Amino acid sequence: MTPETGWMDPAVLTTAFLAGLLGSGHCFGMCGGIAAGLGAMSKGRAVVPALQFNLARLGSYAVLGLAAAAVLGGVSGLMPIARWLRLLTAIMIMMIGLKFLFNFRGLEFIERGGAGLWKKIMPLAMRASNRQDALGRITLGACWGLIPCGLVYSVLMTAASTANAMSGAFTMLAFGAGTLPAMLGLTAAAPALASFLEDRTVRRLIGFALVVLAIWTILMMWGAMGPAGEAGHQHH
Repeated sequence: MTPETGWMDPAVLTTAFLAGLLGSGHCFGMCGGIAAGLGAMSKGRAVVPALQFNLARLGSYAVLGLAAAAVLGGVSGLMPIARWLRLLTAIMIMMIGLKFLFNFRGLEFIERGGAGLWKKIMPLAMRASNRQDALGRITLGACWGLIPCGLVYSVLMTAASTANAMSGAFTMLAFGAGTLPAMLGLTAAAPALASFLEDRTVRRLIGFALVVLAIWTILMMWGAMGPAGEAGHQHH
């Protein structure tokens, strides 16, 4: 069960999906090269390699969400922090929006924190990228889900806050589904999409949308807390 509204909270899944959809341009620098490479290596038949890579990437997101939520749900002393994880998620999404709007770099220190783990995974990812077969692409996709990315970390906190393993997994799958249009688009039309995402007006629109999403998330939390707060106030 999620801490606040029950298993599979639609608001949580919607937030995760929109964060992936709107914020996928944030990861273009890290993911763009490999996505474009999948299209180049397949000589015009990019669909199957792209799906193999991306489905494995989504699978690794799901495993992360499942593990994070299971840990929070299994340790009773951690449950009270679930709401604060949701709030921190909203703040981090807002910071990503500010990056698009003003080139704000507040999330870089968080991404640097995950660089140590990525250094251990990178040799396997490099070996997988040198393979020109399905196993190589699936392995690379699974590794890529662990890349140090502030956007992934943000949604992972929301997945953890559900405190339910399956709900955490589906939260991260919703996020991954949101990133698919951009990632598949990079495979099929990398130069055109790169130019589109680098356009100043487009970046500002994306940034504004992410800030609105963050504010909406905070307001949803405020609404969920309202009745309890009122009841507590009346009791006193």
